[in-house]
Amino acid sequence: MISGRRAHNGGLRPCLCAFRRVLASIVSVVSSQPQAILQEVFGYTAFRGQQQAIVDHVVAGHDALVLMPTGGGKSLCYQVPAIARHRAGLGVTLVVSPLIALMHDQVGALEEVGVHAAFLNSTLTLDDTQRIERELMSGRLVLLYAAPERVTNLRFQAQLASLYERGLLSLFAIDEAHCVSQWGHDFREDYLQLSVLHERFPDVPRLALTATADDQTRADMIERLDLQSARVFISSFDRPNIRYTLVEKDNPRQQLLRFIRDEHDGDAGIVYCQSRRKVEETAEWLSQQGISALPYHAGLDAAVRQRNQNRFLREDGLVMVATVAFGMGIDKPDVRFVAHLDLPKNIEGYYQETGRAGRDGLPADAWLTYGLADVVNQRRMIDESPASDEFKRIQRGKLDALLALAEAHDCRRVRLLDYFGEASQPCGNCDNCLHPPATWDGTEAARKLLSCIYRFWQHGQQRFGAGHLIDVLRGKHTDKVAQYGHQTLSTFGIGADLSDNHWRAVLRQLVALGYVVAEGEFNTLALTDGARAVLKGAVQLTLREPTEAPKRTRGRTPQSGAKAAMLADLTGDALVRFGELKAWRAEVAREHNLPAYLVFNDATLADMARTVPQTLGELAQISGVGAKKLQAYGEAILQVMGR
Repeated sequence: MISGRRAHNGGLRPCLCAFRRVLASIVSVVSSQPQAILQEVFGYTAFRGQQQAIVDHVVAGHDALVLMPTGGGKSLCYQVPAIARHRAGLGVTLVVSPLIALMHDQVGALEEVGVHAAFLNSTLTLDDTQRIERELMSGRLVLLYAAPERVTNLRFQAQLASLYERGLLSLFAIDEAHCVSQWGHDFREDYLQLSVLHERFPDVPRLALTATADDQTRADMIERLDLQSARVFISSFDRPNIRYTLVEKDNPRQQLLRFIRDEHDGDAGIVYCQSRRKVEETAEWLSQQGISALPYHAGLDAAVRQRNQNRFLREDGLVMVATVAFGMGIDKPDVRFVAHLDLPKNIEGYYQETGRAGRDGLPADAWLTYGLADVVNQRRMIDESPASDEFKRIQRGKLDALLALAEAHDCRRVRLLDYFGEASQPCGNCDNCLHPPATWDGTEAARKLLSCIYRFWQHGQQRFGAGHLIDVLRGKHTDKVAQYGHQTLSTFGIGADLSDNHWRAVLRQLVALGYVVAEGEFNTLALTDGARAVLKGAVQLTLREPTEAPKRTRGRTPQSGAKAAMLADLTGDALVRFGELKAWRAEVAREHNLPAYLVFNDATLADMARTVPQTLGELAQISGVGAKKLQAYGEAILQVMGR
C-alpha cells in the first residue's frame, strides 16, 4: 500500500520518513498542549465556542471545514495547531491567503507574540524573498502565508515537495475558502487549483475556513477542495454585539452624516459604496463636514491605497470609504460601525462586510440605507451579466433573500441567521426589535399600482418609470401626462390619498417581492406573471409604512455604546491610567511600525487600568498578555501603572 502511494506521488519520500511522520503524529502531537499554547503564546485562558474541538481535530492530523463568523477566532483554529505540530517536529504550516493586507497583519501579530512567521508576496524584494525561502526550507518557519497564485506555481510546488520529502510539511490552512465557489460572493478562479495540494501531498491535513457560506457554497467548497471526508464545524453565525439597522434612502449623505455624528463621533468605521466615483465623492464630502475620511478602491494608485490603509489601521477615529475591494483580512478590532450607502449583492457579502465591525466583541453598528434604485440596479446587473442562466437564477435568489431582509417587519437577526440555517429568537437589539415598524394592509394600494402599469401598456403599448407612474396615480397634470393622454386613464388620480414617498415605498416593496420589474436603459416598469394573482385579489399584502428620517438633536455627540461599555467602571485614576497606557502603546506601535492594536487591544489596556497589577505574575493573568509580550513589555507597563 505504501509503495503504491509513493509511486503515484512520484516517489517523494521513503517509507521510513512516512513511518516517522505517523509516529510523531500519534505520540508527539497528541501530547502537545493546545491549551498551554493558547495561554503562553496568545495570553488567553480558554478557547471560545468550537475552537477547542477544531484545534484538537486538526492537531491530531485530520481534515476540517470550518464555518465561523468574522471575529469568531478563525485564525487561532490554525495558528495553535501550527505551533503544536511545529513543536512536534512536523514542520511548517502553509496558509493560503487571498490578500496582501491579511498576510501583513497576521505575520505582524504572530511575530509580536513570538511565533516565527513570514509571507511571500509581490511586496518583497528579491533578497527578502530568497531569505524567506531559505527560512522555509530550513524548517525554522512555523507559518508561511502565500496567495493561491504562488501556491500553485511550479517552482513553489517543488519547494513544497522537498519539505514533504523530509517530513517538514505540517498543515495546509486555506483561508477565505468561499473564494473557491462560483456561488460564493468573492469567487476567485485561482482557488480552483488548490486541489493539487491534496493530490500531491495526500497525508498533509487540510483546514479550510470561511466566515460565510450558504448550503450551495458549502457543497461547492467540499467538492472543489476534495474535502468529502473532512469534518465540518459550523459555529453560530450570530454576532450579538452588532446592531443591525436598515433604513429607506432619503438624502443618504445626510442620513450617513447624522448616523456618524449622533452614534459614532470620533469612532473608526467603514462606509461601503458601489462605485469608485461615489467612494471618492463621499470621502471628500465627509471630510468637508469635519469627519476624518479616506477613500479606498482598486482604481487608486497602489501607493495611495496602501498609505490610506496603513493610516486606517494605525490611527484612531478614521472612516474608510471604500468599495468591497477593502476589508477582507482587515483585523482592526475597534471598527465601531460598518455603513452601506448602496445595497450589497447578497446576504453573504453583507454579512461578511458588516462582520468587520466589533471584532473586539464590544457593541458595534451595521447600518444600511437603500432605495428603489438599488433594487433595480442590482437586478439589472444580474440580468445583463454574461453568466449562465443557472448562475443568474442563483444570484437572483440570493438578491431576493437580501431584499426580504431589508423589507422585513420582524427581527433582522432572526432573518439573517435563518438564511444560514440557524434558528434563533428575536434579539431585542436590531432596529425592528427596538422600534417595531408600522405595517398596513397594502393589498388595495398594490392593486392600484399594478393596474396603472397595466393601463400604460394597454393604452399605448409603452412602459414608463417610477416618477411618471406616481404622478398618474396621484392625479398630477404634468406635461408628460398630457403628452401621452394619461389623464384619461381609469387609474388617473386613484392614489391621491397617498404621498409620493408612500407610493415609492409601495413600489419598492412590490419590486422586492417580484411583482414588478424595471427593464431597459431607463428602468421602465413591467408586470411579472406573479402580479396577476395580486390584481385578482388572491394575495393579501402586508407592507411596511414608510418612515421619516429622525431629526438630529442639536449638539448631541454621545459616546458610542462600545466605549461606554468598555470604560463604564473606569473612573478617576483608572481612566487616567487607561489614557497613559494608550499613549505608551502608541509610542511602542510607532517604534515597531505596527498598528497599535497588535501591541495590545483597548480591552486589554482597560483591564490593566482597572485591576492595577503590581507584579509580572499579576500582569500575566490579564487576557491578551502572553509570554513574549510579558517579557517584552511587562516592566514598561508596570512603570506606566506607577508601581
